[in-house]
Amino acid sequence: MQVPALPKRHHTASVWALYALGLLPAVWTFYLGATGQLVGNPVKIFEHLLGEWALRFLILTLLISPIRDLFGVNWVRYRRALGLLAFWYVTMHFLAYMILDKRLAIDVIVEDIFKRWFITIGMAAFVLLIPLALTSNRWSIRTLGPRWVQLHRLIYPIAAAGALHYCLSVKVIGPEQLIYAGIIAVLIGWRLARPRFMAWKRGKRPAYGRVAGESPRTE
Repeated sequence: MQVPALPKRHHTASVWALYALGLLPAVWTFYLGATGQLVGNPVKIFEHLLGEWALRFLILTLLISPIRDLFGVNWVRYRRALGLLAFWYVTMHFLAYMILDKRLAIDVIVEDIFKRWFITIGMAAFVLLIPLALTSNRWSIRTLGPRWVQLHRLIYPIAAAGALHYCLSVKVIGPEQLIYAGIIAVLIGWRLARPRFMAWKRGKRPAYGRVAGESPRTE
């Protein structure tokens, strides 16, 4: 079954709509917390929600290639927006921890980073994500060339670190943490298996219009 393609004239608008929809959970939860409508610890609820959405957008970013490879649905135009949404949510998660939770107590924050492993891992993932966000533009792609692809492969260890950070941040690892970790493990496994799958897929492609004795075109 083929997914209907969005007309090209709507591509830019759809990307901006994705940005707007992607930021709604943060805006809405902040509003609920600011107006006293969150039951429990509103700061922790807001902080955890930001972290969970960061992980979700990382997963959606990694899903773009498998969806195209397996089902022929090309949503690559949305990958940059999803990756930047993940970065913004990680940044907001970190700022909520620093400002709302620790109230900019730098000594406490530094001690947490060095003594609490899940915060150490989360901070490392955040630092690695910064160059990916800064180079998510056409100028960087043209300037860096093949190095851009190598740099952006860091998204896989970043996602793994994010899942580990999430699992270690709770006292008891439950189904939700295992689901996120499992999805990311499958996506990393797909990345390792993808070259062999694509070679098999090219081998099965009909050679329409190929002249006798001509070698298949590579991609």
